[in-house]
Amino acid sequence: MNVSEDALAALQPLTGRRTLLSSKTRAIAATAVGNMLEWYDFTVYALFAGYIARNFFPGGDPKGGLLYAFLTFGLGFVVRPLGAVLIGNYGDRAGRKAALTLTILLMAAGTAVIAFAPTYAAIGVGAPVLLLLGRVLQGFSAGGEIGGATAYLLESAEPARRGQVASWLEASMGMSNILGALVAFSVTSLWSVGEVLSFGWRIPFVIGLAIAPVGLLLRRSLQETDAFRVEAERRMAAGRNRAPLLEIFRTHRRALLAAFCVAVLWAVAVYVLMIFMPVYVQRADTFNFSASQAFGASLIGNIPFVIGCLAFGSLSDRIGRRTMLFISSTALLVCVLPLFLWLQAAPTTMTLILVQSACCVLVAGFVGVAPAALSEIFATGVRSTGTSLIYNAAFTLFGGFAPLILTWLKQRPGGSLFAPAWYVMLAAAVALIAIPLLRRSPEP
Repeated sequence: MNVSEDALAALQPLTGRRTLLSSKTRAIAATAVGNMLEWYDFTVYALFAGYIARNFFPGGDPKGGLLYAFLTFGLGFVVRPLGAVLIGNYGDRAGRKAALTLTILLMAAGTAVIAFAPTYAAIGVGAPVLLLLGRVLQGFSAGGEIGGATAYLLESAEPARRGQVASWLEASMGMSNILGALVAFSVTSLWSVGEVLSFGWRIPFVIGLAIAPVGLLLRRSLQETDAFRVEAERRMAAGRNRAPLLEIFRTHRRALLAAFCVAVLWAVAVYVLMIFMPVYVQRADTFNFSASQAFGASLIGNIPFVIGCLAFGSLSDRIGRRTMLFISSTALLVCVLPLFLWLQAAPTTMTLILVQSACCVLVAGFVGVAPAALSEIFATGVRSTGTSLIYNAAFTLFGGFAPLILTWLKQRPGGSLFAPAWYVMLAAAVALIAIPLLRRSPEP
């Protein structure tokens, strides 16, 4: 049976649309799953920091052990700028796909080290060394993850839908928090404190290892973006081989500074209000909630966070990135302290759920837009490096050490119960000054 040329021509647009849809869906899934694994590992470490402290930093002072556990958590961030430079440079030279494949392999290796590391009781000082090694591997891979993932999503999306597509990165963070909180809630509910201390704290990391093969399979099936291929051909034709790191400091210094100041709020809001909050409210000297109450509230709160990221990302496609960032930064500046005051006045489970959910929506308004807004200011040839640099510098200095800083501030004589709120408000003020300085790159 012959098919006319007219019929084939009529079918071609439909076939092309299905192929395009499949390609975009695969791109979102591949980047989101890898980003989900990164955030899941960081989340469960923070959620189980108390148990990790007692296994790897034993001693007479539980507060001191918790500080050491959070210090190890923060030290994993020290290597993130190195990962940002090396993997970001690799992504701008070898391609987005190559960088994304490398980061998920390194992240899985770090997770495996933590999941199976012997405790201090078994091997002594070698135990915290192994714990630090796992965090270093995770931190290094995470350093290059966001730049490559954001660049790939941005370059794979239609210009009018970049905010919506890029918002899947932070939405996947919410999904990882839901998974982490669900696992933490289940582990602490199904086993006794002694059993969680003995073996239960390892279960979340083992589950994280199961995510890695799925992400790796998806990422290996990706195709390189058209924008990167065009840029690579342009560089080759022009005979230019300048290192992206040197080029970005030579031609994008103002963009780097403005984007870094905006990224400070990205880091602080996430780590204070979403990662540290469930641990903070459990302490006897703060709100004294149980682990199951705190993890349950975190689990519920991340549901509107995921929805909010996608909704606010789509909204930024219509009203503009800077407008959306300015509105959400102002909301964080004004609303966080009243939420803490409300929780202090009525420290019930329902209030905790409502406060945690409200905080998650506030954070979603900012971070759902930030990936597209900050990556758009860099040209294609330096996009992965630039985004990785500003993101990881901010997260290293102001996000990764936030639990350590806030724990230390609270333990000091006269420490404020509202220290986390003041920290977020300060970061919001910095972001509000820098947002008007953001300028989109003229390149696609």
